[in-house]
Amino acid sequence: MSEVRIIGGQWKRSKLPVATKPGLRPTSDRVRETLFNWLGQDLVGWRVLDAFAGSGALGFEAASRGADEVMLLERDAELVRSLKASALRLKAEQLRVECTDALGWMTRSAPARFELVLLDPPFGQDLFEAALRAATPLLVDGGLIYLEAPDLIAAPPELGLEVWKSGRAGAVHYQLLRRGDNPGV
Repeated sequence: MSEVRIIGGQWKRSKLPVATKPGLRPTSDRVRETLFNWLGQDLVGWRVLDAFAGSGALGFEAASRGADEVMLLERDAELVRSLKASALRLKAEQLRVECTDALGWMTRSAPARFELVLLDPPFGQDLFEAALRAATPLLVDGGLIYLEAPDLIAAPPELGLEVWKSGRAGAVHYQLLRRGDNPGV
């Protein structure tokens, strides 16, 4: 078992446990710091979905920076127990954790619900386009999707997403996509 630390906000320097699981690679401190510099340090009023939560590093970071509601989706029951224990320890009342398949949950969810959707699906399962398709309707106008992948992923044009910011750290490509008004979804 290793750990990641929250890098900003009310729980700055708090540690989250990371189970040793195949394919589980928490977003690095450097990439999270870049992402939250792009987003701004204060997410008060934001509703955030961390669709492939894993260690919870992205979702907890958003909650630490004041997001009003953070939903973490994870299908691995052991990781869900760990996420719930961390939420309880930090008294993260705005954070909810569900043991579920992220793609199925997003497909069934009400539209225009979130200002930010965090997508860091398992790299070996090629879920990137499916995740973008499922996440886009969940965004409010002008909402953002963060996508982490081993390669630069182009969003299908019909989704109405534009690359707002992008970067690379080692073998990880990451980008922030903005939903324009009236996408064709």
